[in-house]
This record gives sequence, structure tokens and C-alpha cells, in this order.
Amino acid sequence: MSIELRHLGIGYGRRTLLDDVSTTFAQGSLTALLGRNGSGKSTLLRALAGLGPVASGEVLLCGRPLVQLSPLERASTVSFVTTDKVRIANLACEDVVALGRAPYTNWFGRMQRGDRETVARALELVGMSSFARKTMDAMSDGECQRILIARALAQDTPVILLDEPTAFLDLPNRYELCTLLQRLAREEGKCVLFSTHDLDIALSLCDSVALIDTPHLHHLPTREMVRSGHIERLFSGGGITFDPVSQTVRPAEKG
Repeated sequence: MSIELRHLGIGYGRRTLLDDVSTTFAQGSLTALLGRNGSGKSTLLRALAGLGPVASGEVLLCGRPLVQLSPLERASTVSFVTTDKVRIANLACEDVVALGRAPYTNWFGRMQRGDRETVARALELVGMSSFARKTMDAMSDGECQRILIARALAQDTPVILLDEPTAFLDLPNRYELCTLLQRLAREEGKCVLFSTHDLDIALSLCDSVALIDTPHLHHLPTREMVRSGHIERLFSGGGITFDPVSQTVRPAEKG
């Protein structure tokens, strides 16, 4: 297992988002994190990355308590792609990706041959080798998101967390990006966990689904999650209905 939650509790202020959550996310798996707006998806991801507080319990990354990892150890264990639009002008894409090598470079931050090879391979994996010398200010949102994922790959961590990676993409690019994440999990052996509102994509491409049902987290293999009724119950009151047979969502019928 790459991520283990033991009786985890998170929240902000006096509000509890998750309480007494215990589950594991395995190496080589792609997991979608679902939940209503404000349910704590981003807060959970930040806590798993060591960037947010944990109210109770603990997070283990690759068998080690997160709180015991030094900043350098954490940076070589987990990478995090945020939902923010990032466009770094005047910096070539390969240089943006090279930022992921920071935990491994020498005191002067100089790239060695192995670092450059890792950067080149990361760009190749996301299909962006031809963009190596281009700058992000002249690229589409989907292309920029691929570069940020390449930076996470160059960081060479067993765990990759992504917060709404498809938020600014059209439907074809959302499928293409999530297919890339699926391939990275299965072929590169990464533990990939990403938050999303794209229920159709999550159910068609992911190995498992983690569903925040405050203050609980239901985490099941995708087929079992569909049969469980959790998704239908959680989302049916929000103006949509979920068809467990076709595994699609549609606007709720008005009575």
C-alpha cells in the first residue's frame, strides 16, 4: 500500500469534514475522490500531502507516518498537482518540469545527466516532448496541465495527488487526461488519487472510488461502489440522478 489512513479526522474551525476514517490506497491504482462541493476533497488531499492539518489519527505514506518524514523525504514520497491555473512565462516547459528534480539535485541545484534523462522521460510519458522548449504562456489549459503532471512525474514519487486536474478542460481532454493518469498508475506503478466532479469518467476509468459522505469516507472498488448505492443516495438530491446500470448521471426529472 502507498497511502494508509488510520482513524483520520480533518476539518476546519469547529466543522468536522471527516471523522475516524481508515482505508488504504494501493500502489499501481487510480482512485477518484468524489463528494459534494465543500465536502473536504481539497482539504483531504492537502492533508495527505502534508500541507494541511490533521485533527486526529494519522496518515502513513509507503508505510511511514507522514509526520515523521522530513521535508526532503516527503518531497521524494508524494507530489501534488493543485487545481490552480499555472502559466510560468519566460520559462521553457522542460525547465518547469525540471523543478520536480529539486529534492535530488546538489546544493547548487545543478542537474546531472540522470536528472535530465528523468525530465525527458516525464515529458515523453505525457506526450509533450515536442513542447520542451516552448513556454506555457502560449499553450492551452490541457497542455499546461500535462506539463504540471510531468513535473510531478519528474519528482519521481510513488504517490501522486491531483486536485481537480480536469477542472478547466473540455470533455475530450478530460477523458484524455484521465486515461493518461490510468496509464501512469498501471504502467508506472504509481498510487494516483485525484479529486473530480466528472462522475462518468471516474466510474469508467478508475480502479476504485473514494466518496466523501460527511463525516464518512466510503472507499470501494469501482464496481462495488456502483452497486453499493452510496453514489445514488449522495447525489440524487442535488438536481441530478445516477443510473447504476449505465453508470451515467443526468438531470433529475421534475415532478
